[in-house]
Amino acid sequence: MNRFFYPDYSATSQMLTDLTFGLAERGAEVSVITSRLLYEDARAALPTRERVRGVDIERVWTSRYGRTGLVFRLIDYLTFYFSAALTLARSARRGDIVVAMTDPPALSILALVLAWSRGAHLVNWLQDVFPEVAEALQLAGKRSPLLFRPLRLLRDLSLRRASMNVAIGSLMAERLLQLGVTQDRMIMIPNWADTNAIRPVPPMSNRLRSDWGLSEKFVVAYSGNLGRAHGIETLVDAMTITGQNGEPEIHWLFVGGGVGLEQLKRAAEELGIANLTFRPYQPRENLSQSLSVADVHVVLLRPALEGLIVPSKFYGIAAAGRPIIFVGAADGEIARLIMQYGCGATIASGDGIGLAETLSTMAKNTVHCRRQGERARGMCEENFSKEQAISAWNELLERVERPRAISRSNECCAEPTLE
Repeated sequence: MNRFFYPDYSATSQMLTDLTFGLAERGAEVSVITSRLLYEDARAALPTRERVRGVDIERVWTSRYGRTGLVFRLIDYLTFYFSAALTLARSARRGDIVVAMTDPPALSILALVLAWSRGAHLVNWLQDVFPEVAEALQLAGKRSPLLFRPLRLLRDLSLRRASMNVAIGSLMAERLLQLGVTQDRMIMIPNWADTNAIRPVPPMSNRLRSDWGLSEKFVVAYSGNLGRAHGIETLVDAMTITGQNGEPEIHWLFVGGGVGLEQLKRAAEELGIANLTFRPYQPRENLSQSLSVADVHVVLLRPALEGLIVPSKFYGIAAAGRPIIFVGAADGEIARLIMQYGCGATIASGDGIGLAETLSTMAKNTVHCRRQGERARGMCEENFSKEQAISAWNELLERVERPRAISRSNECCAEPTLE
């Protein structure tokens, strides 16, 4: 269950698409309950029912306000809860495994009630930890404790009673332990990249780099959603500095969308920053080209959100063989990986000068920059490939299902009772 799915390009949709198609290829019976919307197009009219690559897709009705504001987004959430609940109640059978993602937030609460009522197992796949994310971003202001306390109690219950909870990072796993989730009901399976589909493309043979007029520039990219969890302040400061320092070879490229991207566009226009290019989300089949346009990528996460979110764009960038500059906490999930594998650098949030200086150094030493990218690719192949992740998920689901199989075996083999 997740609000977005194939053919949508958003991060959770891509993860779910990879997983479900991969499990179906291994012989699993897989169904997806999702919406008819696209992340960037609330007016999309995707088919209500469809079977793609062995996966049965049921797209339920929801309101279509999209990303026009928090109140309207909440309405979209509520209508999805209602429609998804009816569909799950109708389709779930005893012994099924219900995998609930975290879009919309707190989906685990709904999933637990319905899975329990139908005799199904619940596996929570946490792409973020809500309502802590909302509190860290102060989305409800001073009313947060009052609004979120009841929700947190129900959320904690849904995590503790689930058959398994999947955290996507070590810091998130630590958070779950603090929430009272026991070790036997938790596992860490990081997000991943399709290292066969996403490969490094040399600059000279990169069609998009040429088409976008960036062939002779040192390109610094941000790819994906730029939202409230990321912040634009450090980026704007660094963009201003690189423009003022007479370094025209440094060119900024933004591929994707989000509320933060719109804010950044306005800030760049007000400040007269000219060395930048904007492009929309790219189809998955173009990711090798689009991610390889850049010489280096920037990944952002507000420090308060460490342990609550892990930016999944990190893995695609690594698969494309490009170094990563992480702007955030020095002891965060991504920062630790960058230090361990020597595939980039970490800059503190708010340090626009440090980001600009690091980029200037990389632009002047492209050989070292390329080596960092090669190490990023090696890290991804070794630890974060799609095949490894699907194998881990397959083993997990077999483990969740095993008690049911053992129970059935015991029933079949039990001695008959004489009356």
